[in-house]
Amino acid sequence: MHFRPRRSALYMPASNARALEKAKSLAADVLIFDLEDAVAPEAKAAARGQAAAAAKSGGYGSREVLIRINALDTPWGPDDAAAAISAAPDGILVPKVCTPDDVRHAAALLAVASKRTRLWLMMETPLAILNARDIAALAKDPLARLAGFVMGTNDLAKETRAVLDADRAAALYWLSATITAARAYGLDVLDGVYNNFHDLEGFRRECEAGRRLGMDGKTLIHPDQVAMANEVFAPSAAEVAWARKIIAAFELAENKGKGAITVDGRMVELLHADIGRRTVAIADAIEKQAGP
Repeated sequence: MHFRPRRSALYMPASNARALEKAKSLAADVLIFDLEDAVAPEAKAAARGQAAAAAKSGGYGSREVLIRINALDTPWGPDDAAAAISAAPDGILVPKVCTPDDVRHAAALLAVASKRTRLWLMMETPLAILNARDIAALAKDPLARLAGFVMGTNDLAKETRAVLDADRAAALYWLSATITAARAYGLDVLDGVYNNFHDLEGFRRECEAGRRLGMDGKTLIHPDQVAMANEVFAPSAAEVAWARKIIAAFELAENKGKGAITVDGRMVELLHADIGRRTVAIADAIEKQAGP
């Protein structure tokens, strides 16, 4: 069972060459070279070249590299897509998708991309949330190369006129709907950004709330947020130990074929063993990624 940790996904402005270089030393699981929101219109062409060159040059180790292009219906989107495809990153993140047809259009462009390059989608429009099930269902088509969703909570708040307070009550429908659709079709979901990167206490609360909802990780806007996201979205030592105990118990000869057993006075089912195997796989992948 193979899982890729995606606890922390750091946006890096592709117009900043120093930032792209610094990213090679950061502990983020995912690096998102951003050509969209973080780049002014007059800098987009230069940023496009820098993002492609950085992705091609490598040096990012086990970090997953995504390039977020501009929306395909903007003046920059098609050229961004072509440059990103030529760079063969781990993924291309497409913003402002609304319908399954938008995703099919993006997937068609990726038809000539390296086999390693997957499609990621920003879920940041009201229509995307309403169409989440049908968009996620495209994962059944291998040609779509769909890997996961990234929440665009700031854009959703703007479009819906919602006010996001500390508990993000207004966002719960967007988050839960996207997670449910994604899980139905085997996709990962990364939570939206926390805007006040100086407020690490608030950031931790939002990370913990996202993990309780089922998020795989969180998108970040500052390197200072990486360590905390990695901590919160990683299985704890206690969780891993309990998972291993459940797996071992179901493997005992006397428990073979049973659907439910008792472990340390608690009733556990086969589904808990499945959850446990995923927990252990993620923990092992994190340990391997960290290296000696």
